[in-house]
Order: sequence, then C-alpha cells, then structure tokens
Amino acid sequence: MPRSGEPPHERLAAALPLAGTPGQAYVERRGITLAIADAAGMRFDPDWNGRPAVLIGMYEREARLTSLHGRYLETRRGQDKMFTIGPGGGVAASGAGWRCEPMILVEGIFDVLSLAVCGWDSVATVGRWAPWLPEACSGRSVWLAFDANAPGEREVAHYIQHLPRSTTHRLLPPAHCKDWNTALIKRGPAALTRWLRESLQARATTSR
Repeated sequence: MPRSGEPPHERLAAALPLAGTPGQAYVERRGITLAIADAAGMRFDPDWNGRPAVLIGMYEREARLTSLHGRYLETRRGQDKMFTIGPGGGVAASGAGWRCEPMILVEGIFDVLSLAVCGWDSVATVGRWAPWLPEACSGRSVWLAFDANAPGEREVAHYIQHLPRSTTHRLLPPAHCKDWNTALIKRGPAALTRWLRESLQARATTSR
C-alpha cells in the first residue's frame, strides 16, 4: 500500500470478512450473494488507500498471490473506481480458476461474480496481462467475454493475437448490457443463466 507499505498478502490477511460490513451491502446491491462473494475470496477493507473497498486477490498459475485488487464502494467525480497493488502477473477467478471448462475470460471482478451467480466459473484479467495465460490456454477453447464496448473489443483483439495456440470465440453480454454485472441486474439471474447456456452451446456447435 502506498501509505502503509504493506505487501498484498499482509493487506489481504488484515482485511475483514464481508458479512455485516458495508461491503456485504455493496455486493448485494450489485446482485451478488454473500455466499458467492465469500467463495471467490472477496474481503472488505474500510481504508483501502483512503476509502472503503471490497478486495479480491489476483493469483498466478500456481495460486501464488501476486496482486490485490480493490473496488471502491463509492466514487465521486475525479476519483478512481479501483485501486490495485502488487507487481501483476495474476488473475482473479471463481471456482476452478484458469482450469475452468469452458475457459471464459472477462474484464472485472464483478463480471466473475455475476457469472458465478449463474453457475459459470470464469477468470478476470482486470485489464492486466498474465504472461502464463498463453501456455495455460494452449490447445483449449477460450471464450473472450470482455465488455461490449470499444475497450472490450481492443481486449478481444489483444487476446486473439496473444493466444495463438487457442481457439478463441467472442462472447458478448446480452443486448443493451455493457458487461455481465449490468446484465445480471437488468435481466435477473434466471434469464442470464439461460442466455449464457444457450449462447455457449450455440457458438460451440457452430464452431465445430
């Protein structure tokens, strides 16, 4: 941490469980249950570089913590929404992490949690590059489920270029939804679960 000098593992160990904190109320407002957030390892820090935030660890291939990513509960104009410490090289994930089948890459931590609500494991890059991903994804089908906007398409192009030994597919959120958390809130978990199942099955069938 810039102000305290703590490395990611110390700061994560000192963070609070979500239950009963403002972090619980925040994730639930975004359609995420406490159980899903806890299972992904999310914690609460009342003073994450000066403001309350929910935290999640980012891990390298062998599950070593490399970075700690925080999403602020509130932001005012001119303030950052997120803050990350650590050298990088890791990803945030739910369930089986990078070993999940199918392999779904998303942008942010609330995309991961939103897909987890629908029963799908996924991996969030949080805009960072993990150099071990090409090997981990080699020979596999990879679904590029980044945001439905220009930055998301740039991420898609980047991963198509840097995953040459993978079969890549584009997976967009439902229409009029920028990302998966927006889709979860707008459509609800049952409708999004059905949409994901049908979309993945349809694209897998047409790509054979």
